[in-house]
Amino acid sequence: MTGKLNLIYKKLYSRFGPQHWWPGKSAFEIMVGAILTQNTNWQNVEKAIDNLKRQKLLQPQKLRALPQERLAALIRPAGYYNVKARRLKYFLNFLFDFYGGKIEKMRRQQFRYLRRQLLAVNGIGAETADSILLYALKKPIFVIDAYTRRMLFRHGLAQEGVDYDTLQNLFMRNLKNKVQLFNEYHALLVKLGKDFCLKRQGRCDRCPLK
Repeated sequence: MTGKLNLIYKKLYSRFGPQHWWPGKSAFEIMVGAILTQNTNWQNVEKAIDNLKRQKLLQPQKLRALPQERLAALIRPAGYYNVKARRLKYFLNFLFDFYGGKIEKMRRQQFRYLRRQLLAVNGIGAETADSILLYALKKPIFVIDAYTRRMLFRHGLAQEGVDYDTLQNLFMRNLKNKVQLFNEYHALLVKLGKDFCLKRQGRCDRCPLK
């Protein structure tokens, strides 16, 4: 399995090159984006984040002080804006209750413990928690999403219905636990899923992994 996963990475990197993902000028911006991107595409998230930036609100203290209704209106482009406004508020309360609103203090926490804390926050599931850990806090954990599942199933590397933790362990037990590798690998799988390994009908004849 180690050889197969490394070969997939090499093929994808050779074809697509570095992805420079996750886009965001700060760790906090990445955290907000990870919550907003649930059930929508990144273009919509960018519009919502731009709204916050234009109002100079993309800071923990300012967002926490912002009324939830106002926050919902600003992130409307991301969809499910009332739900996501509540989730952002839950996350912000966690950030201030446990870490005084300080991202650096959060970053210093042992990441397995921090993951358990994030998963206890209302509205944050495994994929969102791991995106925050990997991309915002630079912790060595592999993110599993729909694109990753699809590639694994179609290439016979995992069975349908396998749970998140099992798929995550598949990567973490067979690859070097390095932040940059996990970051780039996941981003390359997203690129593959968007351009070739499509949900309804894959472009298998042109797939970099064929």
